[in-house]
Amino acid sequence: MLTRRQTLKSLAAWATLQIVPSRVLGLNGQTPPSQQLTRGIIGCGGISASHLTMPGKLLALCDVDSSHLANRMRDAGAEANGIKGYRDFRELLARTDIDIVHICTPPHWHALIAVEAAKAGKDIWCEKPMSRTIGEGIAMVKAVEQQQRIFRLNTWFRFQAGFYDMRVPVKMLKKAAMHGLLGWPLKITVSGVTGFDWKLGTWAGKVGLQPEPVPPELDYDMWLGPAPMKPYNRHRTHGTFRGYWDYDGGGLGDMGQHYLDPVQYLLDKDDQAPVSVEIDADPQDAEAVGAWRRIEYTYADGCKVVLDGENKDKEAVYMQGPKGWISKGLESNIPDLRKTIDALPDPPPQATDFHECVRSRKKFALNEQNGFWSCTLVNMGITAHRLNKSFKFDSKSLRSDDPAVNALIHQPMRAPWKIEA
Repeated sequence: MLTRRQTLKSLAAWATLQIVPSRVLGLNGQTPPSQQLTRGIIGCGGISASHLTMPGKLLALCDVDSSHLANRMRDAGAEANGIKGYRDFRELLARTDIDIVHICTPPHWHALIAVEAAKAGKDIWCEKPMSRTIGEGIAMVKAVEQQQRIFRLNTWFRFQAGFYDMRVPVKMLKKAAMHGLLGWPLKITVSGVTGFDWKLGTWAGKVGLQPEPVPPELDYDMWLGPAPMKPYNRHRTHGTFRGYWDYDGGGLGDMGQHYLDPVQYLLDKDDQAPVSVEIDADPQDAEAVGAWRRIEYTYADGCKVVLDGENKDKEAVYMQGPKGWISKGLESNIPDLRKTIDALPDPPPQATDFHECVRSRKKFALNEQNGFWSCTLVNMGITAHRLNKSFKFDSKSLRSDDPAVNALIHQPMRAPWKIEA
């Protein structure tokens, strides 16, 4: 069982023992490392386009939809570049010449593929949310650590670029929080007012879907994989899958880890989860994801995170404490805040070059451990939303005192699929 204090220190002693292929290290007179890291992409939907041009030599693409696969093969110049296409991810993982696997599938596949990739000796670049359930996230952490792999979650705001419409990097907010400029505990409000869009309407599911013929190019049984067997309807799959509990969790599943991973970092909660979550929403359909109005998390030390789904709180600031507040563009009630922040010591440096981490075997800035905890916020919110129920949560046992909540933390997979870390 993953414990609350599984931090980066847990693998420090392993770093020098990890086995890396000589072709990656550039030994024995072979090509330098910058030209040797090789990649495969599993899942050729819309998000995979951004992975095509990432560093490393692309050797393989995989998708259960032959049309999607053909499109990405064309985009990648597969014939000219020797890129091979697959319909079954296990065939791609069986290749010994691939170092890094990009997981660009819907979330209900993330855990299974990540575990198998780790067992196959691949390092992993995984799309968000990290996992569809808390239990699947636990399995991913175990597999990555047991197999001593390097893992990256594909959201970057804790260490790079402006944070959506906040117009400042997270580093500035982190310095304000860690040096106590606002006091403690802190409250963070994530809403359209402070620059964030939950896309609740975009990713709503449709109630009462009618069965449709399965397109000949799609292996629908394989697309479902571990998810329950349901009659095919085009709205379940591809660009609109996020609107169904079996595959994701609506706008919270799509955008949650982008918004909430920096929150975990700002509040110094990279090794824990909130102790409670409260939901304000209408009862939900058994299959289709609907909207929610407000979700509020509370940590053991009194810090709070509010997700404003209605953009109702027009007076909201992003981060506030007993001494002051900060909103977009470092607007604040603290005089000369920017100058004060600039003069403060920076937070500890982060390893933000994934390919260098693969070569050095150092943990990436957003890895399987801190990524698990920020994804746990996402999955706690999705669970509360699905059940339309607030609940308490134990950050050590990773369970609730509510059996209905626990049933969604560890959900069964459709046979023959199962995770064996």
